Amino acid sequence: MSERSEPERLAGVVGGWLEESGIDHDGPLTLTRVGVGQSNLTYTVADATGRADRRWVLRRPPLGQLLASAHDVAREARIMTALQDSEVPVPRVFGVRTVDDVPMVLMEFVDGLVLDRREVVDAVPEAIRRAVGLAIARALALVHTVDLEKTGLIDLASHKPYAERQLKRWTTQWQHSKTRESADLETLTARLAAAVPEQRELTLVHGDFHLRNVIVRPEDGSVASVLDWELCTLGDPLADLGTLLAYWPEPGEPGAGLLSFSTLPGFPRRDEMAAAYLDASGRDGSALAFWHALGLWKIAIIAEGVLRRIQDEPRNRAAAYAPTTDQIDSLIAKALRTLR
Repeated sequence: MSERSEPERLAGVVGGWLEESGIDHDGPLTLTRVGVGQSNLTYTVADATGRADRRWVLRRPPLGQLLASAHDVAREARIMTALQDSEVPVPRVFGVRTVDDVPMVLMEFVDGLVLDRREVVDAVPEAIRRAVGLAIARALALVHTVDLEKTGLIDLASHKPYAERQLKRWTTQWQHSKTRESADLETLTARLAAAVPEQRELTLVHGDFHLRNVIVRPEDGSVASVLDWELCTLGDPLADLGTLLAYWPEPGEPGAGLLSFSTLPGFPRRDEMAAAYLDASGRDGSALAFWHALGLWKIAIIAEGVLRRIQDEPRNRAAAYAPTTDQIDSLIAKALRTLR
C-alpha cells in the first residue's frame, strides 16, 4: 500500500460516516496527517468547499502490530464525551466506528494553535508564549477538579495506588517494546520503586499532559481544547504535573523538539509552571521531584516504543521527527539526577 492510499481509503470511510450522520458536507473529502504525535494517527478532514466550519478530525490507532490495551481510541472518545459538560475544554465527539477491525473516532475540529513545530512557535510573540505556559498549568488544575461520579468516570481505572500501577504497567511496556538493553533504565526503575510517596487523593489523570497536547488561542494564549486522552486514568494528580514538568526542558537542557519548545525565549520556567498549578489547585508539591522523575522515565519508555513501531512499520513515522536512542538515554540520565 502506498503512502497516499491510507488517507484516500479513510476519506471514503469518513464520507459515508458524515452522510449517514446527517452532517452537511460536499465531496470529495481530503485527509491530511497532522501533528508530530507518534502514537494514534490524527488526520484533519476537509470537504470540497474549503470552509472553516466544514472541517473535522479523525483519530485511529497506529498501523501494524500493537501492544495489548494501548492506543484505545474508543476509550479516549468515551472520556472526551464524559467531559463535555465539565470545565475542561475538549472537542465534541461525533462518534466511534470500527472499520476493518480498526476503531476510529470522528470529532470536532477546534481552531487555534498546536505548538508542535518550530515554525509555529517562532510566530508566537514572547508575551503570548509566557501566557500559554501559565494557562496550560491552570488548565491542568481544571482536569483534577472533574467530578468522577457525575461524569461517570469513577470506574475508568483501578483505585489502587497510582505510582505502583504506573511502575508495573510501564515496566511491562518497556519489556515488550524495547529495542536494546539499558542498565540505567533498570537502575532508575528500581530507585523509583523504592521512593514511592503516599497517595492521598484520587482524581482524573490525563497521563500525557504537555504543550503539544493542547490547542491554544493565538490572541491571548488561553487553552481552547485539551487533546490526546489516550493515557487518561485515575490516580494521583501530582503525577500529571510531574509529566508536564518532564515535558518542559529549560535552556541548556537536552530535549528541545523531542519534548517541547519550552527552551525558547518567553516560556515560563518549570518552577513558575509548578507554582501556577499549585496556586490554582491548592495542593502541596513536596513530592514533586518523584513525580517529575517518574514522568521522565515514562516518556523515555514511550519514546522507545515509538522507535520500535517505526522499525516495525515505517509508515507510523510522523513527518517532523522521530526520537533517537541518545535522546532517550538523556531522559533516563535526567530522571536519575532529578530523583537524587
